[in-house]
Amino acid sequence: MPVVETSLVILASVGVLSYLLGSVPFGIVITRAFGLGDRRSIGSGNIGTTNVLRTGSKPAAALTLLLDSGKGAIAVLTTRWLVGADDATQLAALASFLGHLFPVWLGFKGGKGVATFLGTAAALAWPVGLAAAATWLATALIFRFSSLSALVAALLSPLWAVLLGHSSVAALLAIMALLIFIRHSENIKRLASGQEPKIGQKKG
Repeated sequence: MPVVETSLVILASVGVLSYLLGSVPFGIVITRAFGLGDRRSIGSGNIGTTNVLRTGSKPAAALTLLLDSGKGAIAVLTTRWLVGADDATQLAALASFLGHLFPVWLGFKGGKGVATFLGTAAALAWPVGLAAAATWLATALIFRFSSLSALVAALLSPLWAVLLGHSSVAALLAIMALLIFIRHSENIKRLASGQEPKIGQKKG
């Protein structure tokens, strides 16, 4: 983790603003704009990209993916540009990620964080983000489980950070990966029991 060198006032501002940006529920905004209903009452009930894809609208799912990953990346890049210090930048990444997982607008019941995780990872260190995204894609192509792909990508991201020369973000990525595993607890149970739906397969 980085050494704290930024004033507490600036860190608090970065944390709050990044959290608020991360908490914007684009999955709900996009599906309502497309006339696809409320994601929380359809499929898995999750507001993320995978559940949006279950509506059958690939454009809506792609837009959700772009915006959910983009909000994490924007939080990181804006903080790096305005503040510059690594402690503030990593706080922005974590706060935006927590905003997606626990959005104040939805009673702190948000998504599982995969797209936002990948966006923040790419903004923190693009080689690490690229490696994590490639890990997700490779796992998805082989096994056809979105949840498994997310878990493998998150699990390996700290290792990619170390191997690719960005060990300063490895601890942060490990914390975020742990949260992804916690948010995927039900998926892990379904994977173990053989009941997890594959990519493109409707659930419920």
